Amino acid sequence: MTTALLNPRKDNINLLNERENVIPKTQGIKYIGSKLKIIPYICGLIKNLEIKNVLDGFSGTTRVSQAFAQLGLNVFSNDISVWSECFAKCYLLHNKDISYYQEIIDELNSLKGFDGWFTEHYGGDSGTAKKMPFQKKNTRKLDAIRQKIDEFNLSGIDKAVVLTSLILALDVIDSTIGHFSSYLSQWAERSYKDLFLKTPLLYKTYGIHKVTRCDIFDLLKSGIVYDLAYFDPPYGSNNEKMPPSRVRYASYYHIWTSVIKNDKPKLFGKVNRRDDTRDLIAGSAFEEFKKNENGNYIAMEAIRSMIEKTKAKYILLSYSSGGRATKEELKSIIEENGKLEEIVEIDYKKNVMATMHWTNEWLNSDGQNKEYLFLMSKDNF
Repeated sequence: MTTALLNPRKDNINLLNERENVIPKTQGIKYIGSKLKIIPYICGLIKNLEIKNVLDGFSGTTRVSQAFAQLGLNVFSNDISVWSECFAKCYLLHNKDISYYQEIIDELNSLKGFDGWFTEHYGGDSGTAKKMPFQKKNTRKLDAIRQKIDEFNLSGIDKAVVLTSLILALDVIDSTIGHFSSYLSQWAERSYKDLFLKTPLLYKTYGIHKVTRCDIFDLLKSGIVYDLAYFDPPYGSNNEKMPPSRVRYASYYHIWTSVIKNDKPKLFGKVNRRDDTRDLIAGSAFEEFKKNENGNYIAMEAIRSMIEKTKAKYILLSYSSGGRATKEELKSIIEENGKLEEIVEIDYKKNVMATMHWTNEWLNSDGQNKEYLFLMSKDNF
């Protein structure tokens, strides 16, 4: 079997303390804000904490959830997107032998393509005037595969594994800069490759996991208590010239939503976005660059409210210096709700990590966009 989720090991060990330098291997798609490079630092920050039940509140491609699960933790993976929910079910809840999934994937790879909805709206070739994210030979295969997956009538978890395989395969033959709010003017070299599905990396884990798809504030109302809550919210830009309308995270990956749902939605715009990803519909308070009636940034108030309402012994917050937050505001939010245990700065260009302290030179001082991890503890929750 590929997992012990149905019958968890009785000792259910926490591997954090047993494997000092373990860096779990994870899998995911191209993603703005991907935490692939930050996972070693997250593991380093939490390795000495007494934790077992963890929340990944904005799981995205689920790389951090995957890492937590491989470390022997019980993972509660949450995000508002259907594709993130699909990934989480695949990597955390899979319960069949790999050969079971491979047989399905082999059949899907053998299908002959046809012109369907995906080819009509997202397929192109040398004679196509409009820029497209995929070549027609691959969208034709996508149309055939996506139709067949529904015909299989798989369980929710098994369908998630197969759909994850499909998205991973599409991700390596696209013609984009990494998301679907714009497409390349010239075909990317990788787009000439043939769509070919492979079984996702289904690692064995020893925790008991749960996957949800809901707004973080709705989730926090449940009153569940965690040992650690990890938050990586979308960032409200600190660019004062940001226009009143902009592309949101939901829009960057609209095609993945359509692949998961296969609902053939109404589309709009040059890149054929889903109608339900319009800015006024899909916006998040964490992405908001405006101020409220009290003169406070809405994005910062969202972070403050989230931390206040989180019932966890520890909170680990990922944040970029390009976000709306300032050092004073983050310092104030943390001190209002607990104790700052550690700050880590990650400079990807220099490939270094430094343990930080509150100083006047701390955030945005050199004009560079860096990643920060804030570990805080809460006494009263």
